[in-house]
Amino acid sequence: MTLDGIMQAPGGPDEDPTHDFAQGGWSVNYWDEMMGQIMTESLAKPFDLLLGRKTYEIFSTHWPFAKDEPAADRLNNARKYVASRTLHMVGWDNSSLIKGDVAEEVTKLKQEDGPELQVQGSGDLIQTLLKHNLIDEFRVWIFPVVIGHGKRLFDQGTLPSGLKLVSSKTSSTGVILAVYEPAGELKTGSFALDNPSEAELARRQRLAIEG
Repeated sequence: MTLDGIMQAPGGPDEDPTHDFAQGGWSVNYWDEMMGQIMTESLAKPFDLLLGRKTYEIFSTHWPFAKDEPAADRLNNARKYVASRTLHMVGWDNSSLIKGDVAEEVTKLKQEDGPELQVQGSGDLIQTLLKHNLIDEFRVWIFPVVIGHGKRLFDQGTLPSGLKLVSSKTSSTGVILAVYEPAGELKTGSFALDNPSEAELARRQRLAIEG
């Protein structure tokens, strides 16, 4: 995502122009060898995919026809679960539609034996997962750009909560690659003095009068 939280269309101008988004492809010029290696390692171990409709359509029109690319076999052979209210069938190999309530069905999937369940892209689906506390790990790549508007990673599904930083690295281009785990409810506090001094009380009185 960008520094201001936008995750929409990182890979190209035509990837997702929803709501007249005109900055597609904002991540392309920041990739380096380390980032490629980390992505390769992430795809090297067994995994299933959980995808929203838009990301599924992007992936399914690319990866079956890009078999010379290193990640193609892993993605084409992975089991894909697709959350969509509009698709009636999915044609990409090893794909199946999630029927019924998405949160309930994902909860069932998590209870089954199987490989890691990865979510890539799928910004709308992520809001449902956030709302129901179904995400066990966030692998967030923060690019040194700001856009100001667009689909956000932490959007309307976000619940106030804490996160624990598990690891972080920085690419040669300034991208922060961080891994977080949920850390329970958000804990708040205050820097206000419990027993302010006379000087502090006087300062507050002055501010109140001057205000």
